[in-house]
Amino acid sequence: MQTVGGEVAESLTRSGSGGEGVYTDMRWWEQIRQRVLREGVSQREVLRETGLHWLTLKKVLEHPEPPGFRRRAPRGEPRIGPYVGRIEAILDADRAMPKKQRHTAQRIFERLREEGYPGGYTQVRLKVRELK
Repeated sequence: MQTVGGEVAESLTRSGSGGEGVYTDMRWWEQIRQRVLREGVSQREVLRETGLHWLTLKKVLEHPEPPGFRRRAPRGEPRIGPYVGRIEAILDADRAMPKKQRHTAQRIFERLREEGYPGGYTQVRLKVRELK
């Protein structure tokens, strides 16, 4: 096996394929960055040694640590979406009331059910918490 820069080139390759090769190992990430940015090894050589795609190497070089999961767009709220205005109105009216007379998330859920809300309690509870 070749030794490059005092380290075995094999240590830079990822084993397995199809789902196992998620590049989140910090030590591996740092080794790749050090080889290219500090030691001056060409990107093409690192690609050849590791079998990485060039876009993956580009991501490794742009970020000092592996980026975590990022959702591209916020998740939609198809069931509770039309009722958010009603929940806000109930909470606004409650602000003028004494604390003991305010609506609980359960009571807001019951009122929305009477108005035809098809969703579940948990969605209402989370939305009430977010809006309070």
